[in-house]
Amino acid sequence: MKKQIRIDELTLGMVIETLDRSWLSTPFFCHKMTITTTKQIAQLKACGVQTLVVRMEAQEVCEEAPTPSIHTDEPIQSTNEATDPVPAPAPTQVPFEEELPAAKQVYQAAKTIVQNAMQDVRLGRAINVDAVKDVITEMTESVFRNPDALPSLSRLKQFDEYTFYHSVNTALLAMSLGRSLGFDHSMIHLAGVGTLLHDIGKMKVPLELLNKPGRFEPHEMEIIKQHVLRGVEVLSHQTGLGDTYIQPALEHHERVNGAGYPHNRAHQDISQVGLITAVVDIYDAMTSDRCYHKGKPAHEVLQLLYRLSLEGHLDPTLVQRFIQVVGVYPVGSVVEFNTGETGIVKRINHDAPLAPVVLFVKSAGNTLLSHPQEEDLAQQTKTPPRSIKAVLHPHQTGIDPTLYLDKKAA
Repeated sequence: MKKQIRIDELTLGMVIETLDRSWLSTPFFCHKMTITTTKQIAQLKACGVQTLVVRMEAQEVCEEAPTPSIHTDEPIQSTNEATDPVPAPAPTQVPFEEELPAAKQVYQAAKTIVQNAMQDVRLGRAINVDAVKDVITEMTESVFRNPDALPSLSRLKQFDEYTFYHSVNTALLAMSLGRSLGFDHSMIHLAGVGTLLHDIGKMKVPLELLNKPGRFEPHEMEIIKQHVLRGVEVLSHQTGLGDTYIQPALEHHERVNGAGYPHNRAHQDISQVGLITAVVDIYDAMTSDRCYHKGKPAHEVLQLLYRLSLEGHLDPTLVQRFIQVVGVYPVGSVVEFNTGETGIVKRINHDAPLAPVVLFVKSAGNTLLSHPQEEDLAQQTKTPPRSIKAVLHPHQTGIDPTLYLDKKAA
């Protein structure tokens, strides 16, 4: 029996059918959910849910996907099973602010190593695979020390070095997504090595075509698509890496509905790391400035990913998990408040996705603050509380989030 109730009437055992707000505004991202803990009720209240439609009898919905566990010499299998609402991340062993300097250091090291690897491929030299594995080991340890510090750096991008930054961002986002799925160290390391090198085949594509400022002609697009198999060829013949390391390069343009390339593989034929790489590859590419388009704000790209998953292009479970990893308002988002103030998202709150930690940089009168103020929106005591009204494009506001977040601004 379905019934509309107030949030205060919600009890254990009820099955939620719909909410009075988007599931993207909650930590759950699932359209049906059985209430099994009082914490779930508290989280829904914290997100502002007031009324909801429930079934009174518990049913088996949104079952938790089994925690993946593989060895590096075994193929990663994709799964069609839906998952439960994303569980809260495990307690962090190191605070975000403490881990951030180490994360920045390994991020820059990874950028240098992938830059060297790509130059080696372009010049016909062998890739230093040991250096790649070593830096991915450091990235893996960072993700386990704190799951949020390294992903927060995916905002770091430079137009003239897009290919290198994109490779690092794809790797760290894939590793972070794997961490949230319960991958062990060896599986995250495998995914990291593969995704760091997923675009290595672009070094076999003419530079003038890669850097073309306009749309590709059909015959040019066919040449661009060759980077997938060219990359697989390089990794297979020059690195000694096994097949599982090569799956990100081979499958990052495949789509679950079979509409991708190079082999038009459908969901059941794509490895899990391939499905993951497809999601994070699109996210970082779309949020980056390229020679032919300006990067879109992160929240717009998350909406695009969600739509693509509904249309059958991407794995919906992984997209939902990914939104949980980067946050509804990812780090670096420029946001406008109900008060008229402007801020920059500095850190996400997994338990309160609509209430991140924000650095306020402009007053209600649109005046730059000489001393930006940090506030955790989840810990507000003011009445009425500040709330995010809109996400702004940095290019329109004249605000460079990186300068503030790296503490270079006055």
